Amino acid sequence: MVLAAFLWGSTFVAQIEGNDVGPFAFVCMRNFIATGVLFGLAKVLDKFNKSPRKPKTKEENRALWKAGLFCGLTLFFAMNLQQTGLFLGCSAGKAGFLTACYIIFVPILSTFFGKKISPKIWLCVAITLEGLYLLCIKEDFTIQPSDIILLLCALAFAAHILVVGKYGPYMDNVRLSAIQFLVVATLSIFPMFFVDLKGSFAGFGTVIEVYSHFKPWIPLLYAAILSSGVAFTLQIVAQNKLRPTIASLLMSLESVFSVISGWVMLGERFTLQEAIGCVLMFTAVILAQVNIKRKGDSRLSPSSEDRHRE
Repeated sequence: MVLAAFLWGSTFVAQIEGNDVGPFAFVCMRNFIATGVLFGLAKVLDKFNKSPRKPKTKEENRALWKAGLFCGLTLFFAMNLQQTGLFLGCSAGKAGFLTACYIIFVPILSTFFGKKISPKIWLCVAITLEGLYLLCIKEDFTIQPSDIILLLCALAFAAHILVVGKYGPYMDNVRLSAIQFLVVATLSIFPMFFVDLKGSFAGFGTVIEVYSHFKPWIPLLYAAILSSGVAFTLQIVAQNKLRPTIASLLMSLESVFSVISGWVMLGERFTLQEAIGCVLMFTAVILAQVNIKRKGDSRLSPSSEDRHRE
């Protein structure tokens, strides 16, 4: 999950640079590429007998596509809302903070499904939120239309985390990931055509012109293969052993990695405020995994419970 967070954190720049043809077009193409890569990977794994959860009956295949449909629907809203917020001019740092607000929405939504959230986890969520603010917000915090869109994106990502937590442990993870991207890509065709291309088939000429050059392919392929194909598949695999709330805390580290990547690779300045924010977030993640119990208390830690659940 931490590796997935690293890949997501390093993709914000690619998402901003990929908005030349519009947010929905970028999401559509990104996910069609990821779909092809993952279905191809599934076939390779089949040849080496590395797909133990491959559906063997029609009922199992229907269950897989049903799970992929639900995962894809939530991810469709999450990815397109995030890309639209960036397209409307929200800075990468602020977008990272608002998107990572799913750490609040996940435990809140979990309570509606009868799941109890311990006080320690709520404390970790509060510490992480404070760390996110210090890490991402460098200017006066004002609410813009793009901010509201990104908060809705965070809500959609929270729903996606919960849906993956429900279906992921029982499905072929690579195929589930491929199906969810196919759903995202297919549904994105409609807003791409009516919004990005203004309802005109002539708009496809603009897309072809943009991608007739090499440079626009770099952010597209990075987002498609590493962020979508690899990171979201890692999320599904990792959530086989993690509670959704713990998973959301780990995923929020994408903001930390986005700042560190900019500092190391782009020479961006790493301030004391950002360093404190990173320390707070790492502290919260570690605290969430530590088993705090009184003497004689034999309860399992959250991570141990996750490993032993059915």
